[in-house]
Amino acid sequence: MDNSSLFNEPKNITNHFNPQSDIVLFNGDTNNLIDTIPDNFVKLIITSPPYNLGKSYETQVSIKQYLKEQEQTISKLYRILRSDGSICWQVGNFVDKGEIYPLDIFYYQIFKELGFHLRNRIIWHFGHGLHTSKRFSGRYETILWFTKSDSYTFNLDPVRVPSKYPGKRHYKGPNKGKPSGNPKGKNPSDVWELLAKEWEDCFWDIPNVKSNHPEKTIHPCQFPVELVERCVLALTNKDDWVFDPYAGVGSSLIAAIKHNRRAIGSEQEFEYVNIIRERLGSFFNGTLRLRPLGKPVYKPTGKEKVSQVPPEWKEATQQKLLEEKEDYE
Repeated sequence: MDNSSLFNEPKNITNHFNPQSDIVLFNGDTNNLIDTIPDNFVKLIITSPPYNLGKSYETQVSIKQYLKEQEQTISKLYRILRSDGSICWQVGNFVDKGEIYPLDIFYYQIFKELGFHLRNRIIWHFGHGLHTSKRFSGRYETILWFTKSDSYTFNLDPVRVPSKYPGKRHYKGPNKGKPSGNPKGKNPSDVWELLAKEWEDCFWDIPNVKSNHPEKTIHPCQFPVELVERCVLALTNKDDWVFDPYAGVGSSLIAAIKHNRRAIGSEQEFEYVNIIRERLGSFFNGTLRLRPLGKPVYKPTGKEKVSQVPPEWKEATQQKLLEEKEDYE
């Protein structure tokens, strides 16, 4: 990766589509921006659309109406995506009265009917989130990776991970005795748990952006930058256009420019657009706090007070054991 221009100011940032821009940051309805983008123009579309959960930035509607509106937008995205391009649609679940609606399953049919080809259903696992009492707590979301055609960009080498058994060798055939792996590493697979353990186990565990995450802003469902980076590196080349139609606070734009791609973002919340501008400014002057790609996920040692069993629990356990012993006797 060429980082020679990493902290140089972009030539320009425009608030409307301009093919000469380095960054386009649009405030408004994403469909209005999409209508101004030429056919077959964008190399990668990557986003996490609203989940219809009734967050402050969305109005909750019926699941049927939600999907109909999304289908209209996705059909527009098909037009602007290059024939060798990809779309990565990251979704979780829509929950209504305690019932789960797995959005990736609903979205699959929409993309398929529009002519997209599913290449991977990637599972993003994270360790923290809200706890539930009437079902198991959700700890993963899904990235649907579609391509527009059978001829698409896929750069495996920039995203390879170290082999777990690099000394493994062919045991038969013409290459018997020779190393069976690739010296550049192995394919990271379609289950993502970043990163230290992932580099060995092929599981993408990328911490979601909560209170202690260095990238945390006021956005309630913020996209971690490192989740986008692997997609940018694998599915685009330098100077390609990356578009996030629901930009939030700009994580996809930052991931794109960090790796010398050009970025388009659309966000309807003016407050979030201002945050994007602040984050871009901090990125270019080198002060933006980012969780490094490849940083190990923190594992408690057992010495931290919050990771130790409370004395009250120990006493309760001992009392239960005594009662069970008495019952047995």
